[in-house]
Amino acid sequence: MLLELRDVSKRFGGLQAVTGLSMTVAPRTIHGLIGPNGAGKSTVFNLLTGVLPLSSGEIVFKGARVSGLRPSEICRRGIARTFQATTLFRESTVLDNVLIASHLHAAMAFVPTLIGTAAYRDRERSVCTGAQGLLASLGLADVADQRAGSLPHRDQKALCLAMVLATAAELVILDEPLAGLTAQESADTMAVLRALRAEGKTILLVEHDMRAVMGLCDVITVLDHGVRIAEGTPRDIQANPAVIEAYLGAEESRA
Repeated sequence: MLLELRDVSKRFGGLQAVTGLSMTVAPRTIHGLIGPNGAGKSTVFNLLTGVLPLSSGEIVFKGARVSGLRPSEICRRGIARTFQATTLFRESTVLDNVLIASHLHAAMAFVPTLIGTAAYRDRERSVCTGAQGLLASLGLADVADQRAGSLPHRDQKALCLAMVLATAAELVILDEPLAGLTAQESADTMAVLRALRAEGKTILLVEHDMRAVMGLCDVITVLDHGVRIAEGTPRDIQANPAVIEAYLGAEESRA
């Protein structure tokens, strides 16, 4: 397995946000993490990326423990994420945003950078070419020189994904990648995610569009009040009584 969560728990004082969660994510799959509001999904993402420390348990990526590492080190190991809100360098250009993410692995030592050696210049050209190709693949080539904060919502979402991919992440974690998109934009984004899976990327996502989740994911894990209540294929999840109860209960509480 590419990713393993082993009996992971997180407490905030007297609140148990995640309880004894064990799950695995296989390579080259799209794995959905779903559940009603307050189920603990965002907490799990924050634990995976080192934003929050675990209360107990461990997280293993490619056979090595990553829980307890700094977020920057977890990203270097190959795990990167987007957030519900777009997090960009809004005053920088679209291309510069991707270049910043690219330098996680492309940065050179201080002296070559300072004096601009031939190796440094070659590396910079290579990084820039890769960034431009990444933007082109996500339909952003024409806005590469625009300020990131001026982009429409769909393009900001695409740029956030481009920045994650620029880190060379093997596990791409997406927090509500379809939120705020039109039906056509959602369909286009789903096509991009399927293409990334075909290219060998592994995707773990939280998404509230259940039709999209069922049509996109290979495996789905369902949380309710921080506890895993079901896991399986979309067909399994749709027929699971515990999942139906959790979602129907959530709907009734909002009525």
